[in-house]
Amino acid sequence: MRDRIMRVIVFFDLPTTTPQEVKNYTKFRKFLLKEGFIRMQNSVYTKLAINSTVSNLVKNKLQKNAPPDGLVQILTVTEKQFANINTIIGDVKSNVINNTDRVVFL
Repeated sequence: MRDRIMRVIVFFDLPTTTPQEVKNYTKFRKFLLKEGFIRMQNSVYTKLAINSTVSNLVKNKLQKNAPPDGLVQILTVTEKQFANINTIIGDVKSNVINNTDRVVFL
């Protein structure tokens, strides 16, 4: 069986109530970015892996660098499965005025 391109998805919920927890959170996020993960949502990051061997290496690195507190979950799917994701975008709420009222005259 030939290896497939895989997608490693990381979901995390980390505490940020103490300065040390914030430091751990920041360190983990920076680790993800350094390792080539891209952000899908606030606490959901994804990365391509060329095959299941690389995917397992990525998962091992994640386990070694996960903060001591909180929840980190890893899901591995094929790129074909990931391509079937359905994206639903609702009404975006924003404080930015998006019409001519936002023009400021000096």
